[in-house]
Amino acid sequence: MAKFDIGDGERSAMWSSVLNGKEDRQAICEPAHPGGRLGPDSTRMRQRCNPLGPTDRGIRSPVGLAGILACFLGVIGSASADPSTATVPDPPAPSRPPSVGPGNFRASSNLDGLYLWLGPTGAASRVDGAWDSTVGGHAAVLRIREGAPLGVIGGVVGATLWTERGGGRIWLDAIAGTRLWKMVGVSAGPLLELSDQTHPRFGGSVGIWGFVGVTPFARVGVVEDLGGFAEIGVHIALPVLRR
Repeated sequence: MAKFDIGDGERSAMWSSVLNGKEDRQAICEPAHPGGRLGPDSTRMRQRCNPLGPTDRGIRSPVGLAGILACFLGVIGSASADPSTATVPDPPAPSRPPSVGPGNFRASSNLDGLYLWLGPTGAASRVDGAWDSTVGGHAAVLRIREGAPLGVIGGVVGATLWTERGGGRIWLDAIAGTRLWKMVGVSAGPLLELSDQTHPRFGGSVGIWGFVGVTPFARVGVVEDLGGFAEIGVHIALPVLRR
């Protein structure tokens, strides 16, 4: 390694320049270090470049604060003037509780009314000295008043066919009834006897009846050219219309 001899005069001059800050001489003739090299922590901002201090926050100008207050007061005023947000008071409370009027529904136990009854009829008759049976149907229009003395009043029309004699019978009866232990009554009216071999013959009959779910009946009468007859039978009637 080469050695350099530095004299006392040069040594004194070098320390003098270092102390005075006028020049930067090196003891050996090596290349100078670059001045712009980054340090080991290159991402940290040096304090001399960006000194820390208290941050300036808030509104600096009083004019800006006055503008914000004016906008806020304007929004509140427009909301209070909007009719869609107006408060609707509650309706006054009723002075008494609501009441419901009486209904017009009829009690199921009340059978009063005007009825149309339809159903089959069967009977056994003794006419012209022999027994024969008839089968047919009838329709009755009756007004019923269970609490009245005349509980039932109305009329019935029916038609039946003979099973052995041929021909048949048509009748029209007026009926009336009252309630005893059950509804019972009487009937009376004209009839027309029909035959396959002779012309129609007129007659009439009277009878009694009772209602026990079905209507059994018995009647007697007379028919032109045939004489008297007796008949017992049953009406099975169903109410199909009520007014």
